Amino acid sequence: MGAAESSSKLARGIHEFTVKDARGNDVELSRYKGKVVLIVNVASRCGLTNSNYNELGQLHEKYKDEGLEILAFPCNQFAGQEPGSNEQVVEFACTRFKVEYPILGMVDVNGSNAAPLYKFMKSERGGLFGERIKWNFTKFLVDKEGHVVNRYAPTSSPLNIENDIKNLLGA
Repeated sequence: MGAAESSSKLARGIHEFTVKDARGNDVELSRYKGKVVLIVNVASRCGLTNSNYNELGQLHEKYKDEGLEILAFPCNQFAGQEPGSNEQVVEFACTRFKVEYPILGMVDVNGSNAAPLYKFMKSERGGLFGERIKWNFTKFLVDKEGHVVNRYAPTSSPLNIENDIKNLLGA
């Protein structure tokens, strides 16, 4: 783990973090400097799965050439709704929903084992009930400089945040 991972309280933006991809390789989030990033904790067996994956795909297709990146982090902390391995999650998302954005490695988003990136994002933008993420498909919108600018509830439709994305893209 890099220093940025172990010191999420000292981070100034997501670009200081390194995460794991679905194969266990490091992904430095600094590669997304200058991009608007939507970060989502995903699950394949959730009632919100179909609508979220479909709408995230629509947003990605529409704005990827303008600088939108979507990063999906599988999480099995909510009713065991993401029980598969990283490889199974990628296969599910890419086969069923034709996902073209990165599906990263499985993470915890709450608790003592929460991924440092998630600890940081929650500290920057708490939710209705504090920092804790309450369910699958919580979304964090990040500006081109790596600052968390908004957090959206699991039930927030990705298409309903399109205007916020467009504003950050300057579209």
